Amino acid sequence: MKIAVGIATSGRPAILRETLRELSRQSRLPDCVFVCPADRTDYDAAEAVSLPFPVFVAKGPRGLCHQRNAIIDLAHAFDVLVFFDDDFLAFPSYLAELEQCFTAQPEIVAATGHIIADGASGPGLNVAAGLGALASFEDATIERPVTDTYTAYGCNMAVRLAPVYENGLRFDEALPLYAWLEDVDLCRQLKPYGRIVKNARMVGVHLGHKGGRTSGVRYGYSQIANPLYLWRKGTFRFNLALDHMARNFLANSGKMLRPEPWVDRRGRAYGNALALLDLVRGRLHPTRILDLD
Repeated sequence: MKIAVGIATSGRPAILRETLRELSRQSRLPDCVFVCPADRTDYDAAEAVSLPFPVFVAKGPRGLCHQRNAIIDLAHAFDVLVFFDDDFLAFPSYLAELEQCFTAQPEIVAATGHIIADGASGPGLNVAAGLGALASFEDATIERPVTDTYTAYGCNMAVRLAPVYENGLRFDEALPLYAWLEDVDLCRQLKPYGRIVKNARMVGVHLGHKGGRTSGVRYGYSQIANPLYLWRKGTFRFNLALDHMARNFLANSGKMLRPEPWVDRRGRAYGNALALLDLVRGRLHPTRILDLD
């Protein structure tokens, strides 16, 4: 099996450098790594010389979906493409476990792993904390089952490429910039062709680094616009879309006066309000964030 790793990156060159170094510790090395930087300063190609796998640079417009699609367009020679966030640190057995999983169960079309530490829900983790979490993790010998799941978590998302190419599937570029819920959309496009699973033996740490992300206002708008867009498209159940919107709206409005230092609650609440106003006006769409600051 030929396995490629794809990393779309923006504004985090130092973090990306550590992510690539950590990939070099895999017991089963990737056959290739594709990096798609949003800007030429996001990745220094000279750093690839010291890595034990080839690294190719994909070129695409800024935006997670555009950048990941640029990687898909280059990966025709591979069986499985694993999308890692530029701040995802994989446990050394991650790719070996992935290969075993996809080889033994050909009906699997997408898989995600087990996150032992996730900074996305808090202030974020620095690289030292992430490496410490990996070092302290004990890879238990007991069998951990592969279970079906609604979607893969986009920070570590492996897809079998045959159904992607055969059916012309891509990330939806109508979800611009940070492209919230793009992982749900692609997984639900893949669902008719096989299983989407979580494999608890594919282990990693998501730093959840806050640099390089979109503004609070834009993110807040996306929290309303993207779920409704995907529901209308047919790749997101209405009850899940409603749950996502309600939880985020209540969290943003309820914490505006005493926000967490790492979250722009006021910006997100304002973005939520703009999206709801656009919904009433009949002009709600994910791409509207491109008109916002």
